[in-house]
This record gives sequence, C-alpha cells and structure tokens, in this order.
Amino acid sequence: MPFTQPPVFGVNIDPSTANLEAALQRARLADESDVELVTIQDHPYNADFLDTWTLLTALAARTERVHIATNVMNTPLRPPAMMAKMAATLDLITKGRLELGLGAGGYIEGMQTWGGTVGQTPGQRYQAFKEYAEIVRGMWDHAGGRFSYSGGFYKVGELVPGPAPAHPIPLWFGAGGPRMLRLTGRMADGWLVGTIYVPPQQLPEVNTLLDEGAAQAGRNPSEVRRGYNLFGAIKLRAGESYQFNRPGLVLGTPAEWVETLVRYHLEYRHDAFIFWPVAGDEEAQIKVFLNEIMPEVRKQIREIQEKEAQVE
Repeated sequence: MPFTQPPVFGVNIDPSTANLEAALQRARLADESDVELVTIQDHPYNADFLDTWTLLTALAARTERVHIATNVMNTPLRPPAMMAKMAATLDLITKGRLELGLGAGGYIEGMQTWGGTVGQTPGQRYQAFKEYAEIVRGMWDHAGGRFSYSGGFYKVGELVPGPAPAHPIPLWFGAGGPRMLRLTGRMADGWLVGTIYVPPQQLPEVNTLLDEGAAQAGRNPSEVRRGYNLFGAIKLRAGESYQFNRPGLVLGTPAEWVETLVRYHLEYRHDAFIFWPVAGDEEAQIKVFLNEIMPEVRKQIREIQEKEAQVE
C-alpha cells in the first residue's frame, strides 16, 4: 500500500438558499465530531445558490475546530490576486482552518454570461488555470515582499502582497484531463473530484498522471492527497432503497460503505473522503457517516497498516 497518508474525512454542505438552516446544522455536527473538513461547492450562476465564499465565512464563524474548504472554487469568476487575499484573510480569522479548492469551472456558458475569463479551447483553459494557481501561490509566498506576474490571461502589477496566511493553506485542484492532473501533481496538496465524474476504474490512470506530475516537481507522490466526493446515500433501515438515474453514486448500508472506503484506500490510494448525500434523510446519514462509518474506516485501515508493519 505505497504512497498513502492517513485518511481525512469531510462532509459537503450545499449553498442552497432553501437549506440554510440545514447547512448551519451540518457545520455544527461536523465541528462536534472528529471529521477534518466541511466543504462547499461553487456555482455562482445558479440563482438558487448562495455565494460560496460568504457562506464559508459564516460557517467559519459558527465553528471552532473543523477546517473549511471550497469544493471547488470557480476561478474564472474570482480574480486570482483578490482570491489569494481573501483566502489569507479568512485563514487568519479562523486561525489556520482554511483549505482552498480551485477548479477551472465546468459550465462555460454560465461563466461567460457572468463575465468570467474563460478560454475557448481546453489548452487555453488549462493555461488560464495554471496562471491563476501560480498567482495565488505567489501572493502567499511573497507576502510582505514584492510580487508581479505577467501571463496570457492574468497580469498582476508589482505590488506588496499581504496579509500572510496563518498557515500554509492546502491547495486542492479539481482536475480531469491529463495536463491538469500532472499540474495537480506538480503544484497542489490534493486532488478532489466526484464519484459521478471519475469512476473507480479510472483511478489507476489518474494516480499515474498525478505521480508523473509529482515526479516532475521532485515531490514524493504521497504529498498529493487523493480526494473523492462520495455522492450517494447510506441505507439506514432494512429494505430501504433508492432509484438513481446516473452512474457513480455510492449506495449501501453503513457496513457496505465502510468496505467501499477501505477498498478505495487500499486499492486506489484514496486518502480523503467527502460525504455528499443526495437522497433520503441527509442529516441522519451525515450522523451515521460521522459517528459510525468514519471511525470504523480509520480503525480498519490502522489495523491493516499495523499488520503490514509487523511483517516488514
């Protein structure tokens, strides 16, 4: 079981205007548990969604322990230099609890309508995202000093960045194509994608590309976390069933969920699991995920690692 870190866990919170109280309750449940992350998706062109960054800040103010993260931030709609400053500010306010997920955005027409800087080809979108990430990192790395950047899509005049974040903010990239996956391996602290977009059978290829990117940067592949947004539902009662009309959704009893997550860790090196309920009593399922599934997955993985260490 090479190139793995102890797994971390999280729960997703939708920025729906109709479920604001549910969002606050989920954050409280997470903060009272041992889970590491609360994450929020970012689709500003959805009229029924709150602004992700504002909601993230509100949840940060109502929690004390759990880390908060974007899953993932729509970069074409948020200028990179300001994004770096916003992130550093929130990291300071939360005393080092921010993790920043970045993505190129999936709905080109929506981003363009809202004034986003979106390349017309996959190559242009890759280049724009690369420049964006370099600016964010550069602003943090040069806080209090001097920084400038001149790219094909983004430019930053010579300035004094700041404030510095409270801690090295982990960057997660939402990436799908080979170039983006290699870039993730070179630059990011983690890769984050949903089960409905990249099924398990594609994960070996993903790992190869992430490892190639890490090698290009002289990094150990274990430095790059492999994150999965687990879209699906947990069966809470015997005979409970759901009808899903798209592939990639995880469905099963708590024991079946434990078996699935342990397998993803052992076979595919996944070490970050974000529960994203899509049906049924979502709050009850989150409680089961936090109180039953997460502890058991950690326990089984730890026991397997201890046995392997004894053999060595």
